Amino acid sequence: MPPRRASTKGFTRTSSLLTQRIRTASESRGFAQSRLLTHWSEVAGEEMARISRPVEVSYGRGGLGATLTLLTTGANAPMLEMEKEKLRARVNAVYGYNAIARVRVTQTAATGFAEGQVDFMLGDAKSKTAPIDPALRQKAADTVQPVADEGLRSALALLGENILNKTNR
Repeated sequence: MPPRRASTKGFTRTSSLLTQRIRTASESRGFAQSRLLTHWSEVAGEEMARISRPVEVSYGRGGLGATLTLLTTGANAPMLEMEKEKLRARVNAVYGYNAIARVRVTQTAATGFAEGQVDFMLGDAKSKTAPIDPALRQKAADTVQPVADEGLRSALALLGENILNKTNR
């Protein structure tokens, strides 16, 4: 049998290029599990993820359990304070053992005030984008009409709307 040839034709997957950089960045903040950062809404739950962000995992001198620092706003701090034990249990479930001994709530990031300013989405508020002009929406739909696959057509139409809306602004 001839040796198997690579089917990527010299290209590398983006995930393999970024994996090491993501791991390095997350480990510099003490996150051995980058999933804690990338899937915070799944780990903490939608309600808690809306009002908090993981900032740092710090280890004590004795190494007996780490402290997870969560960033929140002043108004949401008491709510988060009451849910600390539930969050600790959910985070430890991600690690697979009791890695986190304490959860600390802060209103600024450990690195300073500028980095600690996070835009939290309150309630059901989404990003503040301008409404799309119906003429632009129709132009995008007309452009992708020849595409046979429905899923691809709708994705391309949405992309076209975003591009046309951005260039129109």
